Amino acid sequence: MSKAKKAASGIVWFEIPADDTKRAQAFYKKLFGWKVNPLPHMAEYFHLDTGGADASPDGAIMKRMHPAHTITQYVSVPSVDKFTTKIEKLGGSICKPKTGVPGMGYFAICNDTENNTFAIWEMNPKVK
Repeated sequence: MSKAKKAASGIVWFEIPADDTKRAQAFYKKLFGWKVNPLPHMAEYFHLDTGGADASPDGAIMKRMHPAHTITQYVSVPSVDKFTTKIEKLGGSICKPKTGVPGMGYFAICNDTENNTFAIWEMNPKVK
């Protein structure tokens, strides 16, 4: 009898930083035909509907926070707390600790051992 395999963590969201968010919106609309819409209550943060199947991740265009700010991939995890501990144990670091997004979930921004930035995401609609 074989044990059931644990589901792999997949990419669920991405963020594209931009110095000029209007210019970036026009670029991705024209390049890929993605739909761009502002997210309520989030200044300079625009939802990108990639138009793929339900399993395809959508993303956002956001105002660049610092000169080295690059595209960030969000990976789904069952627990941000457990995975931030695991990241540090494996030699990575936490750039932005666990942060709640009301009605959606929690995220943390991290660096791997090669100084690449990525984020982890825990779905939890009960976050206030």
